[in-house]
Amino acid sequence: MPLDTDSLRALLSRRFDTLYATDDRGRLLHSNEWDSRPAPRFHLMRTPAGPLFRCRADMPDALVARLGELCRDEMLGEVPQQPPARQQAYLDLLGHQAPVTQIWSGPVYRADAALPPPRSLVAIHEGNAELLRPLFPDWLPDVPHRRPFLAVVEGDRAVALCASVRISDAVHCVGVETHADYRRLGHAAAVVAGWAQAVRVLGAVPFYSTSWDNQASRAVAARLGLPLVATDFHVS
Repeated sequence: MPLDTDSLRALLSRRFDTLYATDDRGRLLHSNEWDSRPAPRFHLMRTPAGPLFRCRADMPDALVARLGELCRDEMLGEVPQQPPARQQAYLDLLGHQAPVTQIWSGPVYRADAALPPPRSLVAIHEGNAELLRPLFPDWLPDVPHRRPFLAVVEGDRAVALCASVRISDAVHCVGVETHADYRRLGHAAAVVAGWAQAVRVLGAVPFYSTSWDNQASRAVAARLGLPLVATDFHVS
């Protein structure tokens, strides 16, 4: 059932709180992950309920206020799929403070209505983490910190995986990867659907996000019929 505007805005605000650790002003400190990755200087989330934005804790108050004024010019209503209306103004302001080192943008989908997975999946935990070693050794340190963590397993190795990488009581945000040798076989859609189902069992809302230029990841969302609910734009 679609959320009303206020409920959707509140849910997407909770997504912000799930993505990052924040100070008492709501400013970004670092990613909400076990390894505390750097936060962007500016993160704009455009939604049907209007724009939401957060800035990093070390940003000057005057710059934060000016960015907030610009955000009010963003489109209301439907989720916009074009670049932010004031994108160049954001970049000019941030570039004046310090060189822009990274720009990232992409769609945000709700995954709680994902179809049931069409194949059996394996829950990854410390007891069977060796299934990751052949193809996904970089994920081994994440195993104690990512729940739910599900995989498509063939033989004695995981070939596709999906896990909650940023977690709160209300919201889980996804990380998903399929090994290059096993793509275009439906594994990603299956493991995302299983992950979304597991998150809903916990009473949280699963969100699936990606970048605009990741066509394969966007195809997974389309295959599962995931509704687009917001767009991310962040600058470091």
